[in-house]
Amino acid sequence: MPQAKLKVVLLKYTPEPEETVAMAAKLCYSAADINSLKQRISKEDQGLFIERLVKKGHLSPIEHVSFTFGIEGISRACSHQLVRHRIASYSQQSQRYVSEMSGFDYIIPPLIFSDPELKEYFINFMAQAQEAYNYLVTKLNTKGFKGEVANQDARFVLPNATETKIIVTMNARELVHFFRQRCCNRAQWEIREMAEAMLFLVKGIAPTIFAKAGPACLHGPCPEGDYSCGKAIEVRKKYGLKEES
Repeated sequence: MPQAKLKVVLLKYTPEPEETVAMAAKLCYSAADINSLKQRISKEDQGLFIERLVKKGHLSPIEHVSFTFGIEGISRACSHQLVRHRIASYSQQSQRYVSEMSGFDYIIPPLIFSDPELKEYFINFMAQAQEAYNYLVTKLNTKGFKGEVANQDARFVLPNATETKIIVTMNARELVHFFRQRCCNRAQWEIREMAEAMLFLVKGIAPTIFAKAGPACLHGPCPEGDYSCGKAIEVRKKYGLKEES
């Protein structure tokens, strides 16, 4: 049962996403007909329109583009947080139809991994969980309950640390909200690492749309109030912003 490592892949996305958003914005503010929109949108226009949208808070046009990610090496604890973002589509590897009899991968939290004693205890517990799972599946099989019927009940002993794989599709507006929430220092470390990897990928495809994407403190006061991490300056430096921004 090796420790799983995070992997985030951008599988698909709306072609020419910034052109699509610019056309949608142009339609809102122009008398141009549909057929002439594409011809009248230059690369320079795209950036200007998108910047104006963000400044005005008129974000509905960026909902026209979407991004699909393949994600593996995250725990079930992380995926439970992820699916709380409801304006999205998810397809997750099933513990009912995919047997864990050959061994399940798992995630070791950094604080536990860095402590030899705690790490050993954690790994031993994972081995016990695997043993319990295999025992239950085997016993259920001997009683005539095979395949997914056995798996669906045996999986109850699998821990939150169990690695999972998931495909996620979000539109750009929901991604901006997702990054605002999950790139924050107050977010749980695992989903924050995943969100940062996702943000890096989409910035390469649509840099203007996601120019200001990231935790809320990048371009304004921290919304966490008394629960703020108090590290806004450090966060802005991490994202390549100057202190005065």
